[in-house]
Amino acid sequence: MSARRTAASLGVLGAASLTFLALAPAPASAHGSLFNPVSRVAACYAEGPEHPVSQVCKDLVADSGTQPLYDWNEVNIANANGQSQQLIPDGKLCSANRDKYRALDWARTDWPATNVSAGSFDFKFRVTAPHSGTMTLYITKDGFDPAKPLKWSDLDPTPVATYQTSRTAPDGYYNFSGTLPARTGRHIIYKLWQRDDSPEAFYGCSDVVYGASAAKAAAQPAAPTEQKIAAGAPRSTVSHHGHGGDPAPAPAPATAAPSSGNSVAPQAIAAVSTAGVAAGGFLLLRRRRG
Repeated sequence: MSARRTAASLGVLGAASLTFLALAPAPASAHGSLFNPVSRVAACYAEGPEHPVSQVCKDLVADSGTQPLYDWNEVNIANANGQSQQLIPDGKLCSANRDKYRALDWARTDWPATNVSAGSFDFKFRVTAPHSGTMTLYITKDGFDPAKPLKWSDLDPTPVATYQTSRTAPDGYYNFSGTLPARTGRHIIYKLWQRDDSPEAFYGCSDVVYGASAAKAAAQPAAPTEQKIAAGAPRSTVSHHGHGGDPAPAPAPATAAPSSGNSVAPQAIAAVSTAGVAAGGFLLLRRRRG
């Protein structure tokens, strides 16, 4: 076979490979966290992953390391697809049932808590990759015991805010208003952000406290500054072009059954690579024999 025909054949193969990859589902990319009221993970990140201040944040780092804090904008499920309650068991709401963020589920009364009162409230969400979807915020019911793990049944079914997120956030924030009901003592505001351009969803818990005396006794959280966000960015493992920062699973043995993963991109790449090697070897063999 001539060199020209060999090059043409490989060119066709390359074009076919690119077309195959182009048909693979695009990965998701939306991230962020509530900054008002400050979420648990954002509050601990603002204190400093290497030298946290509050005891609960110190314990979080001792238990799970610093990476969950550097990845403060991730807590997600890639394939939630509107099935969050079915996928996340009671007691695991704040972590979205991800072991990486397990410390966020701790039922403790010393989480830094934002002072709030009944009535209108201005929510502030720091978004690092905006996407369209629906962000719904719930608050725990009257009588909630913060010393017990958070359950779905603890959440008041009436949202305190519902916000349709857009694909743009010029200043890096989603700002919207809601209404907080009358409560006393410590409560949790739970965020559920379900994208409508992907099955991915994001979650978060923000501790709040009602009443002057309770607020005085609670540590007040601070949201991360833009300088803090920029300084920690190189330590983050969160990819805004993927589903999160967890390490990729090891390749399955050749004899294993196909996995039910959320993307066919890795399989597509492997198939194309294998086909390319085989075809290239065949063409070179033909050339030697010609």
